Amino acid sequence: MSLDRSHLEYPRMRHGMDHERYDWSMLAQRPAVRWPGDKPLALWINLSLEHFPLDPKGEGFKPHGSMVMPYPDLRHYTLRDYGNRVGVFRVLDALERHGLQASVAVNGELAQRHPALLRRLKARAAELVAHGWNMDSVHHGGLAPEREAECIARTLEALAPWSDAPIRGWLSPARSQSENTPELLRQAGIEWFGDWINDELPYAFSTAHGPLTALPLSMELEDRFIVGENLHAESEYADQVIDACEFLLEEAQRSGQGRLLVLSLHPWVMGQPHRIGHLERVFAHLAGRAALLWNAAPSQIVAAAR
Repeated sequence: MSLDRSHLEYPRMRHGMDHERYDWSMLAQRPAVRWPGDKPLALWINLSLEHFPLDPKGEGFKPHGSMVMPYPDLRHYTLRDYGNRVGVFRVLDALERHGLQASVAVNGELAQRHPALLRRLKARAAELVAHGWNMDSVHHGGLAPEREAECIARTLEALAPWSDAPIRGWLSPARSQSENTPELLRQAGIEWFGDWINDELPYAFSTAHGPLTALPLSMELEDRFIVGENLHAESEYADQVIDACEFLLEEAQRSGQGRLLVLSLHPWVMGQPHRIGHLERVFAHLAGRAALLWNAAPSQIVAAAR
């Protein structure tokens, strides 16, 4: 028995997208992006500082990295905490040694728990990116808009004292959104978000309250994804980042269109003593390409792309 024809009728079926969030746009057909100094490749490094509660409620779902053992899951909790107590300083020192800058995505609750760490970040003038209240506060389809808006507002309030400028960017815990998240972010004054990873360059994103910019934070080059989920060796992580850098440089120079290299780092992963050397190899390679790389804060990259 065949399906009734009504099952094949889709009112938004058309060339391009089946929604109004952003326009249909193939990367190769867009106007060329030109980065400052006419450099072919922009570099965005983001360091995520996260608080995973010891007793996660898992409302909606538990994100990667959350507690998985019966309470109290001290094994996983203390490993995440290690990143904010030890690993982060190794990564920050490595960035400084190689003359690189990184934005820092921070949970609101972590800012309350670790003021000394936030003072260090403020002294570095790193751009702060709002990263939700904690890693158990995911945005999901069953979340009431009022509760989601309150979570966003509380996060921005907790981070505001540590930033000299208004917080412009947002990275959702687990990169998860509800159908209301873009509107609520724009209402709260957010200008760009890094949750959607369907592109390699910033693109315009529509909401009922005005435009946002989607700035894709690559997951394919994320340390936790490569080392923690794909179970690749630390040396392979470094090789993959360096390969991506060289490919994007060649592609940008050949096409005459600017490209963007994005690294997503977690101090509880790459801040380990057996991994930091491989991260330093990546940083050394990037620093050696400084003549062709524009290493910038994410809000600068968004502004330049516009």
